[in-house]
Amino acid sequence: MNFTHFKKHISTLKQHSIGGLDAQFSLAPKLRLRYSEEKINALNPKKAAVVALFYPNNKNETCFLLTLRANYNGTHSSQISFPGGKIELKDTSLKNTALRETNEEVGVLEDNIVVFKQMTDVFIPPSNFVVTPFLGYLDAIPTFEKNHEVAEIISVTVHDLLNEKSITTTTLSTSYAKNIKVPCFVLNNYIVWGATAMMLNEIKELLKKI
Repeated sequence: MNFTHFKKHISTLKQHSIGGLDAQFSLAPKLRLRYSEEKINALNPKKAAVVALFYPNNKNETCFLLTLRANYNGTHSSQISFPGGKIELKDTSLKNTALRETNEEVGVLEDNIVVFKQMTDVFIPPSNFVVTPFLGYLDAIPTFEKNHEVAEIISVTVHDLLNEKSITTTTLSTSYAKNIKVPCFVLNNYIVWGATAMMLNEIKELLKKI
């Protein structure tokens, strides 16, 4: 997708309805339970926020950013994710959380990101987080500077995301299950599954409307 075309339709994307849990759960592992809002609230989950950041590359193609998490002793070690993280006391809103974390992780200045839409929250049972995704864009080709939390920067074209061949299934082991078959995206030869894939599928369904 040409970036000029993408920016021209930002107002359209703002107005369109989002796919919600139905769009998300079509890319969720079958063993993933669909919790009610009451059940989630009863678990008192921690809050976090991420940004799906769109920008042009040197061919003026629309790209978005994913990161490969560094290897650490935690639930989401070495997984593919959007830049973002948990809310801190100094944050004035979840949007502020997403922008601050993006700046810390990949070096993009908060003031350079135009946030234009909030997507559906995703509950992540293994770590007991509720993550709020935001859509934002940069007008110029970014220069990323990753911190210690990020092992690799992954720049993916929207064209590849919209390609139906990017969706498949894979078998993997997690912190809570062994050799499970899960739906996933294959983007830039990376397997994207779980919460990130669920968010991505809702974003994909929205982008297909322009």
